[in-house]
Amino acid sequence: MTIKKQHPIGVFDSGYGGLTILKEIRKVLPQYDYIYLGDNARNPYGTRSFDVVYGYTLEAVKKLFQMDCELVILACNTASAKALRTIQQSDLPLIAPDKRVLGVIRPSVEEVVNYTKNRHIGILGTNGTVSSKSYVIELEKLSEGRLITTQEACPMWVPIVENNEIGTPGADYFIEKNINHLLNCDPEIDTIILGCTHYPLLSNSIRKFLPSTIRLVEQGPIVAEKLIDYLNRHPELEQKCSLGESIVYFTTENASTFEEKATIFMAETIKAQTIHL
Repeated sequence: MTIKKQHPIGVFDSGYGGLTILKEIRKVLPQYDYIYLGDNARNPYGTRSFDVVYGYTLEAVKKLFQMDCELVILACNTASAKALRTIQQSDLPLIAPDKRVLGVIRPSVEEVVNYTKNRHIGILGTNGTVSSKSYVIELEKLSEGRLITTQEACPMWVPIVENNEIGTPGADYFIEKNINHLLNCDPEIDTIILGCTHYPLLSNSIRKFLPSTIRLVEQGPIVAEKLIDYLNRHPELEQKCSLGESIVYFTTENASTFEEKATIFMAETIKAQTIHL
């Protein structure tokens, strides 16, 4: 009897936020094996240069390839913005031409273009994602410049989530402040992208300060549905992904610290291992 080699789907993030992507993927594709890798020791990526983020992300991708992942998802907006294109175009042809690396920005943008009714879109993100203008660039490409896009950096939102301050008066103060500033810049916004994978945990608080007419778009469900479509369109890759319903968590930081915080994102007990890149 031949035992099929395990080829998990790799999910990478600079920290914890990618867990919201993984959670949604597992809802619709529970049959596959997964490896989650968080580079928590070098987090946050958002304040780092393009070259540094690219270098860190490539190290993580290579590590996941070494662990037999045929497909890696960069479940991190900063890594998707600053590293994905270079890895896809320059590195994969040389190091792993049969493997694939996907991001979270393009799938989100493709859907949002269809959601907006008046072409006014808002983006809530980290400093790094906002400064990269990746969402703005992708939206302009897909709409041929027909969209009006306004960005708002929310530097306090990630610490709010990771310190489990969700729903507190202090958290609401910063959330309301950022949303008001975004809508003051463009009162006609009808669709807002949560351009950071931490932000879905704040969605209830965010909605408190948004008019009911504004659509709030979370990336996780979109990325999950797009992954189903991608695997259907690439059966040669899908057939390599193993079907064991397992998940293994790795972090570059202290494993017990990761386990404690990851539980906030996954709503289940997490066991992790420390790994070095």
